[in-house]
Amino acid sequence: MTASRFDVCVVGAGSAGLSVAAGTSQLGLKTVLIERGEMGGECLNSGCVPSKALLAAAKTAHGYGGWEIAGVSGSTPDVDFAAVHDGVRGVIETIAPHDSVARFEKLGVTVLRDTARFVDAETMEIGDARLRARWFVIATGSKAVIPKIPGLDPSATLTNDTIFGLREKPDHLVIIGGGPIGIEMAVAHRRLGAAVTILERDAILPHDEPELVDDLRGVLRDEGIVLLEGVEISSIRHGPGRVEAGFRRDGRDNSVSGSHLLVAAGRSPQLQDLQLDAAGVVHDARGIVVDGRLRTNRRHIFALGDVIDAPHFTHVAGYQAGIVVRNLAFRLPARVDYRALPWVTYADPELAHVGLTEAQARKSLGGKVSVQRVALRTNDRAVAERRTTGSIKVILGPRGRILGASILAPSAGEMIGLWCLAIKQRLTLKAITDLMLPYPTMSEIGKAAASQYYQPLLFNDRTSRVVGALQWLPIW
Repeated sequence: MTASRFDVCVVGAGSAGLSVAAGTSQLGLKTVLIERGEMGGECLNSGCVPSKALLAAAKTAHGYGGWEIAGVSGSTPDVDFAAVHDGVRGVIETIAPHDSVARFEKLGVTVLRDTARFVDAETMEIGDARLRARWFVIATGSKAVIPKIPGLDPSATLTNDTIFGLREKPDHLVIIGGGPIGIEMAVAHRRLGAAVTILERDAILPHDEPELVDDLRGVLRDEGIVLLEGVEISSIRHGPGRVEAGFRRDGRDNSVSGSHLLVAAGRSPQLQDLQLDAAGVVHDARGIVVDGRLRTNRRHIFALGDVIDAPHFTHVAGYQAGIVVRNLAFRLPARVDYRALPWVTYADPELAHVGLTEAQARKSLGGKVSVQRVALRTNDRAVAERRTTGSIKVILGPRGRILGASILAPSAGEMIGLWCLAIKQRLTLKAITDLMLPYPTMSEIGKAAASQYYQPLLFNDRTSRVVGALQWLPIW
């Protein structure tokens, strides 16, 4: 069998694979992209795009009476869940052409729609055809983990891959998992009229700053979401139109019944069918093993995105794609740097974070860490909008160097970018105090944190004496 030859073979047309294929092809490398499923991968079809579209509908519904402003009264919204579903599909269809086969073929990429598997380290088999490439890039993504719970039937269980196909509103959605996906789906469905219960083994959002999570926890409970943390799920019972989850909490057995069950308990790498062993590529349960340049033990084979043991975010996949392209196209030894890694849980208010948490910083630097906190209730824009639940927490190293920041606020995801830049550029809070920000905006809370840090250094007796002495100098 004669094998077609390419410079670059990319397996997986999600965010990571699409970005690599677009980059290498436009740089003049003969590129083939292989995808057996939907173009756009999880992010477009069952992740970031549909979840944010659903949250937008939920936010609109909540706006009818979600918070009170004097002189303005709301009413209960009329939610057509099937129409909401159609609207989510419409958003996906609007964005889909950007990730389509037609667009990538116009970029010069050869697109093959079938399962790819290694024959050896230099050859892949796609259906009845074979190809060889100088470089291989594995970006096959991840899939939802279905925990091994007695009685749980995967075919009767929703994941993020299937929940956006619902056309009827769940009466009571039971969610296993209190990470970002679980929280976002809880907020969306509660605001669209469903009862929601979250079952979490530990605490919700365990990677975020605990005090900001606690504030968000209060908001979720105020909206009627039942949070059951510290539970050990012992059984699942499916029945016609209902599901019952048995669990143990605080030494007591209990259960909760609902109409639908959503599992949001993590994701695992998509490695099946690749036949990585045939290529001699090292991998384990966490994914394909790579170095800082995203190379496998076979130096001409790269892997990125959810298929490796790294943060599972679309923006991380896009960033990693740039690292891979610089390595294989420009032969530059670019390496990943996650110091300025941001993430956002799109609840309302949103919870955004970048860099080190306080616990991580203290573990690394000990007593050289300081913290600045400012409550959102001190911000004029937040007061004007009657949305004062939240705060900013900034983690600092010696001389005010910014190590991390967390924000709980409306549109916190839009506000965190400033702090990403600050950490990436190794800035101190002095850079923030020198900024001129528009008034009134919630982003001013960051400048308030910076000013608060410098106040004891500036407004003291020693500075007052210096200022007094300077007044004897002649006016120039």
